[in-house]
Amino acid sequence: MPHTDLLLELVKRYSPSTLEAPAVQYLVQWMSERGFEAYIDEAGNAFGIRGASNATNTLILLGHIDTFPGDIPVRVERVDDHPLEDKSFAELSEGYTLYGRGSVDAKGSLCAFAEATAQATIPEGWRVIVAGCVEEEIATGKGSNYVSDHFTPTACVIGEPSSSNRITLGYKGRLLVEYLLRRAVAHTARPEPTVAALGSEFWQRILEWAERENRGVERIFDQLLPGLRSINTSSDYFNETVTLNVSFRLPPRISPDDIMRALKAIAQPDGELRAWGHEQAYESDRNNALVRGLMGAIRGQGGQPGFVLKTGTSDMNTVGAKWTCPIVAYGPGDSNLDHTPHENLPLDEYDKAIDTLKHLIEHLAD
Repeated sequence: MPHTDLLLELVKRYSPSTLEAPAVQYLVQWMSERGFEAYIDEAGNAFGIRGASNATNTLILLGHIDTFPGDIPVRVERVDDHPLEDKSFAELSEGYTLYGRGSVDAKGSLCAFAEATAQATIPEGWRVIVAGCVEEEIATGKGSNYVSDHFTPTACVIGEPSSSNRITLGYKGRLLVEYLLRRAVAHTARPEPTVAALGSEFWQRILEWAERENRGVERIFDQLLPGLRSINTSSDYFNETVTLNVSFRLPPRISPDDIMRALKAIAQPDGELRAWGHEQAYESDRNNALVRGLMGAIRGQGGQPGFVLKTGTSDMNTVGAKWTCPIVAYGPGDSNLDHTPHENLPLDEYDKAIDTLKHLIEHLAD
């Protein structure tokens, strides 16, 4: 079978952001035993390299090893609920599904990267780097920022689920904003609006601004999408405070700085704005060698390649802001299961992604 026990063992090692060390150590050991130059870098990422150190070209397969919080019992089930046969995990494939946190987002992609690179014959003139980055699920982007500052690849594939037949060409940008407004406490019989009312008014202004920005824009990927994450009031009996936390999903035409300029114009003059999680949107060109190579690899496994643009963010946003090489995202599984309590990955889908990536690697010189 194309896969080993790597996926099962990595999913067993629960690794929410900042607690990735046991999973990182296991992956580095696994890669070392299979001929990689493997190590843990200064950011805590798992790193594995195959190919000549002086190779002219570098393909980086960049996945993340951290997961969304919430431990899900790890189990393997058949679709037809038939009892498991007396087989090892590596012998299971069609009809079997692995359940567990990170199985689809995104240890499935990262393990497919490692499995394919271990099995592939690396073409002359190329080296392949597998990076299991930390802290992707939180706003720091610690792992991918470190990689993007220390390498300049020829091409990069980001490990995120899109199904084994689809290529992700882009992710929207993001900005997270906290708005805080204080007012002196007044008797409720007075006509002045409460701080809660002023906070609600600010949110309505955001919605009206977004509606104007999206007028005539049909594609969701190109629309500005604000989201109210929370609104709370508090009082110390002298002052009352309203706090709003708002997220923005950004199209390529709007930057995080554009958002802050617009918010300052519609906020109360004494309102306080704090922003974090700055991510510029990224959209790849379809017409490059990496996309063509991955399309050919998908067809080589009997699949029909498709394309997708996603409204979330990923490490593609981080490295895309620094690298000028072709970048796409690819990985097995259904991204609709990301962060859900039902996260799972069909093993035949996982095997197909491994074969596809192995094909891509072995045809890099083409």
